Amino acid sequence: MNHLSAPVLPQIPDIVISRLPIYLRTVRLLKEQGVEVTSSQELGELLGLSSAQIRKDLSHFGEFGKQGTGYNVAYLCNQLEKILKVDCVWPVILVGAGYLGHALASYTGFEHRGFRIVAVFDNDPKKVGGAIGSITVQPVEAIPAVVRQHRCQIAIIAVPASAAQQVAHQLIEAGIKSILCYAPITLTVPPYIRVEYIDPVIHFQHMTFYLEKGCIEE
Repeated sequence: MNHLSAPVLPQIPDIVISRLPIYLRTVRLLKEQGVEVTSSQELGELLGLSSAQIRKDLSHFGEFGKQGTGYNVAYLCNQLEKILKVDCVWPVILVGAGYLGHALASYTGFEHRGFRIVAVFDNDPKKVGGAIGSITVQPVEAIPAVVRQHRCQIAIIAVPASAAQQVAHQLIEAGIKSILCYAPITLTVPPYIRVEYIDPVIHFQHMTFYLEKGCIEE
């Protein structure tokens, strides 16, 4: 019996994938402003990229515009959402119910962009049982059951650096495939786990390199 094999997708550089959410954010903004048609030139000016780079990036996924007429904004927005798989809402769990965790769980902008925090966890008995909006903070021991219940693949770590690695292990054992880490640490994870980091201090330090020294005197 012959079996049809799945089509082999071309290898797309990760740097290209990393720019797609920026394109989507910009196209969504244009759509909200009532813009119907845009061009790679206009997008390039808005993003500080060359029009050739934008056209090359998008060409990995098909033809989205016509030469001389540009891109239909609504169509391009829809296609980018499909490519990034955010034409649906992804369930996300969050570990850490401190100040940062409260802010993240209370943020209303995630769902509009394809993500919903469905559960929050903490190992502090004083926080467990408390509420963040409509979400009740649960003990970390409940992570596996919640991951199975919601079929979660994505988690946010918003705990101190000293606890982040252990939390990552717990999440991976529970079945999480992708982690957004706010802790100022580089996690050690298996190669099949995708980790993205958000550390404002790193960005501050990048900026201060270009500034005249102006520290606060202690």
